[in-house]
Amino acid sequence: MRTAIDVLRDEHAIILRGLDVLETAARQVEDGRDAPDGWWADVLAWFRLFADRNHHGKEETALFPAMVKAGAPAEGGPIDVMLEEHVRGRALLQAVAERTSIERARAARHYAQFLRDHIDKEHEVVFPLAEAVLDEQALEWLAHEFNTVEAEQGPGASLDAAHAAVGAFAMALARTAQS
Repeated sequence: MRTAIDVLRDEHAIILRGLDVLETAARQVEDGRDAPDGWWADVLAWFRLFADRNHHGKEETALFPAMVKAGAPAEGGPIDVMLEEHVRGRALLQAVAERTSIERARAARHYAQFLRDHIDKEHEVVFPLAEAVLDEQALEWLAHEFNTVEAEQGPGASLDAAHAAVGAFAMALARTAQS
């Protein structure tokens, strides 16, 4: 049976794919080719919606509180670190939005590496801890809460929409690379 933690892992997979596309765009900029008009705004909006408001929203409003309720430390432990990193990630994404050209490429690479490291920590520390402390009832509650977050975010928060968006971003870059 797939759990709420599996949903977060699935979301990480598409976020990582989005980071691959972001890094491809950074390379193109460094090679003197920018992304198509509107591409940067669209991809940054996607990261804000899917990676932050949807994915991090699920962690901040449901997963982390459930873990604390089950006995994980609220302060001075991995949850505290993840919350601080969510704030840092938002600032780094804003830096990508505010830069242009080569500086944007550098900021995008920095954001991508930061988020990859963050995801690794969740896979290696947070998710195993969650699976150790959360019982079946807590996992069922999480699944319900995750569905609520997705419903509040709208259709763009679904995995299917995320896959489609990242695929469209990649195709738009590929067309630019060929021209």
